[in-house]
Amino acid sequence: MDVALSSHYAEQYRRILLANGLGSTPPMGYVPDALVSTGLAKLGYNYVNIDDCWAEVKRDAEGNLLPRNSTFPSGMKALADYVHSKGLKLGIYSDAGYLTCSQSMPGSLGHEEKVAKTFATWGIDYLKYDNCFSTGTKPTVRYPVMTRALMKAGRPIFLSICEWGDLHPALWGAKLGNSWRTTNDIADNWNSMVSSIDANEVYADFARPGGWNDPDMLEVGNGGMKKNEYIVHFSLWAISKAPLLLGCDVRNMTKETMEIVSNKEVIAVNQDSLGVQAKKVRMEGNLEIWAGPLSNYRVVLILLNRNSLRFSITANWDDIGIPEKSVVEARDLWMHTTLANKFVGNLTTIVDSHSCKMYILKPIS
Repeated sequence: MDVALSSHYAEQYRRILLANGLGSTPPMGYVPDALVSTGLAKLGYNYVNIDDCWAEVKRDAEGNLLPRNSTFPSGMKALADYVHSKGLKLGIYSDAGYLTCSQSMPGSLGHEEKVAKTFATWGIDYLKYDNCFSTGTKPTVRYPVMTRALMKAGRPIFLSICEWGDLHPALWGAKLGNSWRTTNDIADNWNSMVSSIDANEVYADFARPGGWNDPDMLEVGNGGMKKNEYIVHFSLWAISKAPLLLGCDVRNMTKETMEIVSNKEVIAVNQDSLGVQAKKVRMEGNLEIWAGPLSNYRVVLILLNRNSLRFSITANWDDIGIPEKSVVEARDLWMHTTLANKFVGNLTTIVDSHSCKMYILKPIS
């Protein structure tokens, strides 16, 4: 995409984005001390997100949510201050219903302004807003109430709409939140992972800086897939501009897991300033070509083999937005090498079963 098209793209969608100034790149994160000590914070993993079950079963006499004393004895404000002291951001969980999905704490339905003010007072930076126990009211009615409450609360809070893709939130989420779930919950296995990214890819045209499609958290390191499958997982989430939220225990990561989630070149694709989600541009059975534009006239390419055997895969320039006669330099993002050969018209390589090759292509003449 050239500069003129990039400017047009940005201007075209600016008017329909949630105007809270957040989410210019997809969020990344896990837990504070581990993010700092492992070096992941320096790579951009700066959100520390607390999920369901953090509050007491009942509100206080004034209707405020209370952090569970057994888990957060110093309160949420103290925790936020600690997280911020590490140069990180704190995320929290609530629900657009009368209970959260665990049924162990109150939801925010009917209490949105009080909840938003509470979160702002505590210093919360990110809200995952779930969709359980809604009394049957459509999410397009319930979610705008929290959006307005957060905008009035006096603190920028990234709003992650966790509606599970039921009512196609990619079609309406940009005015309400900074990301929106396009799928049901992911599981730590190959079939769940690829089906999640397939469902997410349908909405590629709706992702942009300030508002992102979310196929759920990363399962890398949880043990249900092989290394090559986790590399596919991380690569597809990166190229899809999905939030990179670690779902494994960072404190006990293996060297193999760390190598995957700390790949600076792949992370840079996810965080690229152009902010265009890649698409599946061609498929032949279980062989797929994913590609999308990056800043500085580059293209990111994934050659994906879903088969149980090795196969040769060819990406043609006319499928991925490169002029057909261009001479192209290819950078392998997992081997961390620039290929010696230059390519004209196409690139062909052998890809192992349940594996991928990921390149940045740069036309040089």
